[in-house]
Amino acid sequence: MGPVSPSFVYSFALALVLASCLDRAAVDAKVAPREVSGCNVFQGSWVYNSSHRPPYDSTTCPFIEAEFDCRKNGRQDQLYLGYKWKPSACELPSFSGEDFVRRMRGKKILFVGDSLSLNQWQSLTCMLHASLPRSNYTLARTGDVSTFDVHDYGVSVVLSRNAFLVDVVKEKIGRVLKLDSIVNGDAWKGYDMLVFNTWHWWLHTGRKQAWDYIQQGETIRKDMDRLVAFKEGLTTWSKWVDSNIDPTTTTVIFQGISPTHYSGKEWNESGTTTCDGQTEPVSGSEYPAGPPPPAAVVSEVLGKMATEVTLLDITKLSQLRKDGHPSAFGFEGWRGNDCSHWCLAGVPDTWNQLLYTILVNRVDQISSGATKWYPTAGSRTFPMFLLCAFTTFHVVLF
Repeated sequence: MGPVSPSFVYSFALALVLASCLDRAAVDAKVAPREVSGCNVFQGSWVYNSSHRPPYDSTTCPFIEAEFDCRKNGRQDQLYLGYKWKPSACELPSFSGEDFVRRMRGKKILFVGDSLSLNQWQSLTCMLHASLPRSNYTLARTGDVSTFDVHDYGVSVVLSRNAFLVDVVKEKIGRVLKLDSIVNGDAWKGYDMLVFNTWHWWLHTGRKQAWDYIQQGETIRKDMDRLVAFKEGLTTWSKWVDSNIDPTTTTVIFQGISPTHYSGKEWNESGTTTCDGQTEPVSGSEYPAGPPPPAAVVSEVLGKMATEVTLLDITKLSQLRKDGHPSAFGFEGWRGNDCSHWCLAGVPDTWNQLLYTILVNRVDQISSGATKWYPTAGSRTFPMFLLCAFTTFHVVLF
C-alpha cells in the first residue's frame, strides 16, 4: 500500500469536523424544548389526559422517602397521576433531563428549606434518574445535607434542610428562633443556583414547635404573631441575599408557598372535608379561598430586594390539587392524614417542570419586575456555527 496523500488526510479531517458539528446540532435539536415567552406559566388549569404519564415511576426511583411514596403505601386510585398543568396562554416545554444537565454542566444547585424543599428535591432527582438511566450517579447524606451527583456532567443537586432560613440557637433558656440572624448562611455560598423555601414550620405549636423563644433585636418573647415573625425572618433572609449573592454568577429562586388542604371550606365543601379521599383537582383556574396570607408576604419582601430573585409561583396551581397529597398513604399510614406534603410522582414534578422552564426560557419575568436572561439552545447556535466554520477553514487552509 502506497503512502497516504496529504489531500486525503485533509479531506478525512474535514469530514470528521463536519460530522462532529452536525452531530452536536442534532443533539441540540433533539433536547432543546420549545421556548415560552410572554406567557404567565403559573396561570392555568389542570387537564386530565388518560395517556399522560408522570416523568418517572415511583417504584423504580430508589430514593423516594416513605412519606411521599403513596403507591407503595397503598394508594389505589391513579387519576391523580393523569393530570397535566396547562398554562392559559401557552404550552410548557416537556422536561428533558439530558438538556437540564447539559445546561447545568459543572454546576451546583442547592435547595434550602423544609420538607417541601425535600419534596421538590426528591422529585427532581427522580426525574433526572429516569431521564438518564445510564448515567453514573451517587446519592449521599451527611447530617441535614443530601447530595445527588450526576458525575458524567459534573452536576450536583444538593438539599440542605433548614425550616426557617434564619437561625435557631440553643441557649441556656432553651431553643431561640433569632429573626435577625443567618449565621448558617455561610453554607449557601459558592452555588450556581439557590432554591429557597420556608413557611410551614412557622405555624407549628406544641410538640412540633422547633423553638422555645423568639428573639427580635434585643427583645425575647415566648411567642408572637406567626405571620409577622415570618415576615421579619424572610426580610432578614432577603438582606442576606442582597449582601452575599452576586446575581451575575448565582441564580436565586424562591419556591412559592405550598398550600395545605385541611379545610374543605376553601374549595366550597364542608369544613370537615380534607384532602382524604380526594381524587380530582379543583376545576377551573381559580381557587375559591384565594391566595394564603404568607404568599402576599413573599411577594412584598421579594419586591423590595435589590438582587434579582425569581419567584417559582407554585401556590395557586398547587391549591387546585386537593387530590395530590398523601393523606392516609403517607408515613403514618392510616393513623395520620397528611394534607401538607405531596405524593411522588405528583405535583412537585410540575414545580420542577416550571423550574426547567425558567432555565430554557429566553426571558423570565422576575418578582422585582426586572428581566433576567437565560441561555437557550438557540442562543448557542451561532457561536457553535462560528466555531465549526473556523475549524473547518483551518483544516482546509493548513
